[in-house]
Amino acid sequence: MGDETPVTSLILPVLIRPILSQLEKQDISASQTLRSALTKAEASYPGLTHDLVIGIMRKGDLTVNLNESILRLQGAASETDEYRLNRSEDAFQELNRKSAALKRILSRIPDEITDRKTFLETIKEIASAIKKLLDAVNEVNGFIPGSTGKQALEQRKREFVKYSKRFSNTLKEYFKEGHADAVFISALYLIHQTNMIIATVKQKCE
Repeated sequence: MGDETPVTSLILPVLIRPILSQLEKQDISASQTLRSALTKAEASYPGLTHDLVIGIMRKGDLTVNLNESILRLQGAASETDEYRLNRSEDAFQELNRKSAALKRILSRIPDEITDRKTFLETIKEIASAIKKLLDAVNEVNGFIPGSTGKQALEQRKREFVKYSKRFSNTLKEYFKEGHADAVFISALYLIHQTNMIIATVKQKCE
């Protein structure tokens, strides 16, 4: 079984669940059964859906960069994203918006990374989106009940900042070495950390 990495954690919400949503139009019962079974299996064995997709690709003799593909798909996944807050207060909805905005910008990286001028502008957008997301997290923190909950969110925020810095360092390396896949993986880590912030807020506030 594959270790949990950003791409393994994103296979289910970004790739599998949107497919199941399409299946719902044909057979809602079958779709819900599959969704429930895969969600339980992934919870018990993190990385299982990743291994399943890799197995299918090997059987079909397909060569796909999964990191790049999942990153691209993230831009279209926001409408069916399970990492959304249901609270109606402005602070929670703003965090939803800033989270989705960052993911959308990051999802453009595979298309823009080879155009240096465009990519440099995208990097500026990413830096701005990261700052706005952190500001939104700070606003939500006031709604978190109890010191334990606030500490949990602060820890998530620190992790997010750590991976933001890693992303910045990966970009510097990319301009020296030209390894695009390292940038894709680092972007997926950032998306994963964004999802973990939302999941923590949901756990403490909903």
